[in-house]
Amino acid sequence: MSSVLYVCVRPERSAADAEHRSFSRGLGIGPLDRIDLMHTPLRTIDWQSYDGFVIGGSPFNVTDTDKSTEQLSVEDDLRRIAQRALDAAALAMFTCYGIGVVTQMLGGEVHTAQPERASATRVTLTAAATDDPLFGPSGDSLSVFTAHKESARETPPTAVLLATNDACTVQAYRVGDHLYATQFHPEASPQDFADRMAVYRASGYFDPAQYDATERAILAATVEGDELLNRFSRLVGI
Repeated sequence: MSSVLYVCVRPERSAADAEHRSFSRGLGIGPLDRIDLMHTPLRTIDWQSYDGFVIGGSPFNVTDTDKSTEQLSVEDDLRRIAQRALDAAALAMFTCYGIGVVTQMLGGEVHTAQPERASATRVTLTAAATDDPLFGPSGDSLSVFTAHKESARETPPTAVLLATNDACTVQAYRVGDHLYATQFHPEASPQDFADRMAVYRASGYFDPAQYDATERAILAATVEGDELLNRFSRLVGI
């Protein structure tokens, strides 16, 4: 049977555990294999035996000017996974922080001019997404959760833009046939995202004074990101 590995890059254990459950539900895989790169380097497991990788978000930013040894190690490992997807040896979906790592790896620029606070937003799918096996069935647009401080200024060389909106130019792209990157969080349900807010309440993803109003808006939202994960599973062969 084909296999998928959830790659965690969150230092906060509660957020990491919750994200793992979110991806497991969205992919329809239980139990979903997991590695926490903050504690376990990629080289210590047989990671090249996996057919698919889903990479979660992180409070890290690739534009950070003073990176810890842990962050540098994490980014090295994420680039190794990205290269495996670029070589068409496995399917990979990088989310949020991961799109920044891949963008820089491919020679693109990551900037801080288009942040999005924690909220549900609608992204517009491009013409190129029409025939894409993950994004095509979603039609013209997709409702998803976003919360980020940085983003790709434009699609990096060789990448195909799949989703965009006025708030953030690059919401998703594909490189080749095996590497996907999204600025948004496809795995989170409204309750998942509200729970994540509590962990990152003072991290700058929303105004803490507006916590209750932001939480209400998130819990009332309807999002469709898990449709992408369900199709990802089918592409891998689950």
